[in-house]
Amino acid sequence: MSTPHVTLNNGITMPQLGFGVWQVEDDEAERAVKVALETGYRSIDTARIYDNEAGTGRALRASGVPREELFVTTKLWNSDQGYDSTLRAFDASMERLGLERLDLYLMHWPMPSRDLYLDTWRAFEKIYADGRVRAIGVSNFTVPALTRLLDEGEVVPAINQIELHPDLQQSELRAFHREHGIHTEAWSPLGQGKGLLDEPLLRRIGDAHGRTPAQVVLRWHLQIGNVVIPKSVTPSRIAENFDVFGFELTPEDMAAIGEMDKGNRLGPDPATFDLM
Repeated sequence: MSTPHVTLNNGITMPQLGFGVWQVEDDEAERAVKVALETGYRSIDTARIYDNEAGTGRALRASGVPREELFVTTKLWNSDQGYDSTLRAFDASMERLGLERLDLYLMHWPMPSRDLYLDTWRAFEKIYADGRVRAIGVSNFTVPALTRLLDEGEVVPAINQIELHPDLQQSELRAFHREHGIHTEAWSPLGQGKGLLDEPLLRRIGDAHGRTPAQVVLRWHLQIGNVVIPKSVTPSRIAENFDVFGFELTPEDMAAIGEMDKGNRLGPDPATFDLM
């Protein structure tokens, strides 16, 4: 089954459902990406700080999937922010991935206290202008950081990848994205297995559709328009997470999940996080 695509603000398309490899060691990432591609995923999301770009690249090359069918994302780590260092970091990521052209490059965190993200974004704009990446975006950016980027940058980010799940629905930030033509991409879309999928409501909705709570949550993401990148290294779970296109949540289901928002953040606060 093919994955629905979204059209980014520069006209390129990307699969709405992708596969993430956060917290997966290099060799294991190679195996997991191989399984994901065999399952049908065509969008793969990695990052410099994950230390698995090389394994991800090996799996992409060994898959036999034509390059034009793949959508590959990686991210700049915080310690590489700054104009010249960003250009060098991009070259290094491309070498590890074994790619000549990237599909999406993201700035991993804004680190507002360091105040380097504008210079970093100018390097992103150069990489984009040079045709080395098809789209550029950010990750974990807040409304103030995005506003400054929009005011002072030349290119509107195509994506803001943020923590987003039913316990942290980010309504204000998603509305800002819609207003400015930025697509929302959800990381930790299933709440990192920290109790979200045990919620009785999700179990009841899943039972009504013959689906698991994880499939219900991923379907919720898709129906509100998020790009979503679940992660797993278990082949059966990789397949389960991909099997979310043969059913649809009702308006009542969607409204009930919408009421689950507790504002519970599992990861760092982007307004203060500045780990190098």
